[in-house]
This record gives sequence, C-alpha cells and structure tokens, in this order.
Amino acid sequence: MFSETSSLGAGPVRCAWRDYRRGQSAEALVRPWLAEALGVDAAGIVLERDRRGRPQLHVPGRARFDANWSHSGEALLVALGDGVAVGVDIEWLRPRPQAMALATRFFTAAETTALAKLAPDAAETAFVALWCAKEAVLKAHGHGLSFGLDRLEFAARGDGWALVACDPELGAPRDWSLHAFSPLAGYLATLAWRRVG
Repeated sequence: MFSETSSLGAGPVRCAWRDYRRGQSAEALVRPWLAEALGVDAAGIVLERDRRGRPQLHVPGRARFDANWSHSGEALLVALGDGVAVGVDIEWLRPRPQAMALATRFFTAAETTALAKLAPDAAETAFVALWCAKEAVLKAHGHGLSFGLDRLEFAARGDGWALVACDPELGAPRDWSLHAFSPLAGYLATLAWRRVG
C-alpha cells in the first residue's frame, strides 16, 4: 500500500512511497499506483525504457505525463508529473564513512568545502541530501548519474540545498523545482521537475 505526500499541494507532481524488499520488481509495484493516480486500468499503462534505461510512461490520450521511481533500503518512492519531466531519489540514512571521499571525487569543490565545514554526523546527512537532489535532477533530465554529478552545483541554504548552477544542457537553475523531504523515518528524498513542451 502506498502513502502519498500532501506537502506538494496542487502542483504538477504527485508522489507516494511504500515498503520494498530487495529483489521485488519496482515497476510491477508502481504500475497499480500510476493507474489509480491516472484513473485508468493498469493494463493501459505502458512502461518502456529508453536507450539510457530511464522509464518512459505511455498512456493512450495522456501524452503529458511522466513518471520516475527510486528505491533504497526497504522503501520505494514513485513520482508522477503532469506537463513536467520528473525525477526522484530516495536514500536510506545509514553510516557513510566514505562520504567526504565521494564528495571530493564527484561533487564540485564548493559543495565539498561546504560539507567539510560541518560536524561529521551532519556532513553525512547533508551529503545524502545533496546526493538525492543531484540524482533527482539528473533522472528528470534523462541521463542519470552518467551525465556527471559535478555538472550541476548546489549551495547550502538554511537546512537544505539550492541549485545555483548547471550545465546548459540541463537548462537554467530557475527552470527547476525541487522538493526535499523525509517520507519516512530514516530516509531522505528529493523530487525534481521542470516544465516540458
């Protein structure tokens, strides 16, 4: 059974999460929720993968919809966008002793410096939040992590991250909307979307 977030208001994106066990087919689990959210029979939902492996949602007569999902630990998060390209990432909060080494290797110098200024526990949580934000944008864009985590830059803002610069192929930072949240205890997630068409 999926639980939905209400904190997105009446915007162009809906999301929901549920329990997940390693080895389950995420696609099979998200299909009924997508069908219910769209008000169609599950048999009418076509999910195909593009050449990069990104899921493509096809519903007859409903070309403007996009879907994306992510799983980590024992949680699965799915998002449905209306008139937007949507990406989502969820991460289980677990010890990450190599967080700073990964940040140095994959993030921008400014992001790594911002993380290094934090206490170790806070830095690990901030690392996960930043990873979620970057992956959500890259999944919405359609390239995923292979595009390069350093090709978009976030700056610490309050208790979160704000997109401040990105490769022109991603558009401008102002084109993107991001929503960071904790869907359930022990997990962080980010939804990212931008208008299409």
